[in-house]
Amino acid sequence: MAADATFESIAPTPELSPVRRYVILAVIILSVTLYSTSILIVAAVLPQLQGAMSATPDEISWTMTFNILATAVMTPLTGWMAARFGRRNLLGGSVAIMAVATYFCGAATTLESLIFWRIVQGAAGASLPPIGQSVTLNIFPKHQHGMVIGMYGVGVVMGAFIGPMIGGVMAELYTWRYAFYMLAPIAVFASIGVMIALPRTHRTQETKLEWTGFLLLSISIACVQLALSRGQRLGWFQSPEIIIEVFIGALAFYLFIAHSLTHDKPFLNLRLLLNRNYAIGLILVTIYGMLNFTPMVILPGLLREHVGMPDSLIGYVVGSRGIGAMIAFCIAGFVGQKFPRRSIAAGFLLQVIAGLWLMTVNLNTTPMEFVLNGIVQGLAVGTIWVPLTVVTFSTLDQKDLDETSAIYHLLRNLGSSFFISLCVTQLVRSAAMNYEYMTAHISYFNPLLGLPWVMGERSIDTANGLAHFSHEIFHQASLISYLNAFGTYTMVSALAIPFIVFVSSPKKKSL
Repeated sequence: MAADATFESIAPTPELSPVRRYVILAVIILSVTLYSTSILIVAAVLPQLQGAMSATPDEISWTMTFNILATAVMTPLTGWMAARFGRRNLLGGSVAIMAVATYFCGAATTLESLIFWRIVQGAAGASLPPIGQSVTLNIFPKHQHGMVIGMYGVGVVMGAFIGPMIGGVMAELYTWRYAFYMLAPIAVFASIGVMIALPRTHRTQETKLEWTGFLLLSISIACVQLALSRGQRLGWFQSPEIIIEVFIGALAFYLFIAHSLTHDKPFLNLRLLLNRNYAIGLILVTIYGMLNFTPMVILPGLLREHVGMPDSLIGYVVGSRGIGAMIAFCIAGFVGQKFPRRSIAAGFLLQVIAGLWLMTVNLNTTPMEFVLNGIVQGLAVGTIWVPLTVVTFSTLDQKDLDETSAIYHLLRNLGSSFFISLCVTQLVRSAAMNYEYMTAHISYFNPLLGLPWVMGERSIDTANGLAHFSHEIFHQASLISYLNAFGTYTMVSALAIPFIVFVSSPKKKSL
């Protein structure tokens, strides 16, 4: 085991003027937006990257997998790093390292170097969402939490919307490298802003990093993330690699739980789960993570391959979620804190409505209908995020904000990874099953194929006629698989609503 590293807890943040509070909030929002943009910007340039690096689809996918893996492993370490280096130094240093890594991602000439800098990028940015959230909650009084979390949520959510759009535009106008080069100077500016705006804090108490708990949790998270990222390509439990990863991940997690419950000063304080709002909030944010990015991942395939939309139009359809999210964040900042349970329930209900709507689409659905549905999804995202964050942390001590925020964002990310993998698996297997079932009915023994009003100009007597049938059946079988995935999305949205009953509203008092 590595030697214990000491760190000190941070003293309370000094009293700040209103102007300085909002300046701090602005640089935090910029930093978090850059981070969330950097994660998914690669998605828009994967085809160019694959050609430039002479890589296979499986090899180029590591640029996403290892970035997400580094983020997942480093996120739980946020609380310790904040206490060890101070929030100001952690935020500023993380953004600065991310700026350097982003530049070298653009300058990479080999796949190995690109993957290395993507790992650095993910590891450096992992602490930005949780520490940014804890700083925001710490510097503003509780009666303003709803408003500022709404503003902060723009950075968390909007970066994921605009990242692929910006990456696609830069790659089309220039090359894939400029998708990274564009972010680097902005990140440098954000780092300088953080170091200037945030107050210095002094450390008052020594403590030690609990290495055993950290290593066990890191192994568990890494194995689970690898299994989720590679499961579909390797056939899930038909692959020895996936079996080994799941076994090691489950064993490490069991040992982590046992160790944490028996250690005097564990890496993560599991006793915080006795706080009802925090425990229910973790469940709801996991479900929120499952629903948040899944439509953005699976919809482009339907729109490009089966509906026939061009890439530029798909970008606008996916980006339409941002319109609804911006509207919802503006409203939820005020309404969400006053009526948190109703707002959270309304958000998940909007998810249900959006899912039911998606279950009615077909290959002739217009782009405008997809845009309107995306706006409803965005409204749901913004309506849920603000009150959910406020009530989850409303009954916790401020000294626990760094640690609890890290777990909050970790579960959001793991929920996204899990549900995206589940839906992609469902798409592949359902499409194959439906195709096999439907092609079995194309034969001379099917009396319906002898009816003129059924066949029209189609024919099964020629190779071209059979090819036409195969092409049409492929589209219809794929459409059914997407409708099944949207049905799963809708069901999970509805399952979240009963948990809201157990959430207690925060006490309405000003500090």
